[in-house]
Amino acid sequence: MSDLSKITCIEDLRVVAKRRVPRMFYDYADSGSYTQGTYRANEDEFQSIKLRQRVAVNMEGRSTRTTMIGEEVAMPVAIAPTGLTGMQHADGEILGAKAAKAFGVPFTLSTMSICSLEDIAEHTDRHPFWFQLYVMRDKAFMERLINRAKAANCSALVVTLDLQILGQRHKDIKNGLSTPPKPTLANLINLATKPHWCLGMLGTKRRSFGNIVGHVDGVGDVSSLSSWTADQFDPSLNWSDVEWIKKLWGGKIILKGVMDAEDARLAAQSGADALVVSNHGGRQLDGAPSSIAALPSIAEAAGKDIEVWMDGGIRSGQDVLKARALGAQGTMIGRSFLYGLGAYGQAGVSKALQIIHKELDTTMAFCGHTNINQVGKEILLPGTYPKPFEQS
Repeated sequence: MSDLSKITCIEDLRVVAKRRVPRMFYDYADSGSYTQGTYRANEDEFQSIKLRQRVAVNMEGRSTRTTMIGEEVAMPVAIAPTGLTGMQHADGEILGAKAAKAFGVPFTLSTMSICSLEDIAEHTDRHPFWFQLYVMRDKAFMERLINRAKAANCSALVVTLDLQILGQRHKDIKNGLSTPPKPTLANLINLATKPHWCLGMLGTKRRSFGNIVGHVDGVGDVSSLSSWTADQFDPSLNWSDVEWIKKLWGGKIILKGVMDAEDARLAAQSGADALVVSNHGGRQLDGAPSSIAALPSIAEAAGKDIEVWMDGGIRSGQDVLKARALGAQGTMIGRSFLYGLGAYGQAGVSKALQIIHKELDTTMAFCGHTNINQVGKEILLPGTYPKPFEQS
């Protein structure tokens, strides 16, 4: 058992994950599209927002508990859907779901996960989790996925709107990203330096896309899967698809990938329960604003008709608090979770959540609050935080 007592921040977990995870999968998680400008801005632009420190305020009885789409959460943080999570660490989605359940925050399973919907339901005693759905050309497969999510006791469906086409990620092309890794000389040399990862993979049967392989006609192995997925993301996605999914699902819907005030208004009109301000971690449109810069405009446009959340660049509890102050009812973490998973498995995910929670709790107190539900813009130093964009 690793001693995590000296792990004090998400950056510590990232450093260990980079050492332990094969290069192609680490780079898949920790990179953006094209110049990576938006990917870097997501994290960097949190730092320019300054906090107002208050003193002589009673700091006893603090609580970070709140709700996201009516569900009680230990803090306004959910684990975001991330593809190939089970390639960061063997059985990664299962371990992440277990850690989230124990901590009291939601876990979201990606369509492009290694572990399946049924795996998560089985290993978390059917504890409710969320499922992320891509809009695909094969509507019959989507319908089957939705029904499987219902059977797995998922309590909400996260519909990703910003992956109609794939943004180019240079590192994935250079690394020859594949699941599992192709046995090239470069890959074999790299894998030889990752014994912990290799041992974990030898001990699991879950090495491909569990929600797809065996559930689609003609897709039985990795080679057939690759050509199928390349053709499946639907570039014709529109709001009528959201309406169809909502009717078919019949439960709570979260729309992920909103970066424009007009789209926020349309999302609110769609009847969805929440939207996520997200640029896909800087992995799609390079040159788009950071998520935290876009948040105020979208919160203003959405009004009270839909919950507004955000993801992108959150590496600390301070980031969560700043997002909350700027109008986000909740946040989602992707890379912060993956760094913990790649570094230490389930214990690493738990550590990442502990780090974020402790910093959120402490910073909230220094800013003069003891209840996360009472935090607003008053905790931010005027002139240091983004304002709503002017709309023409």
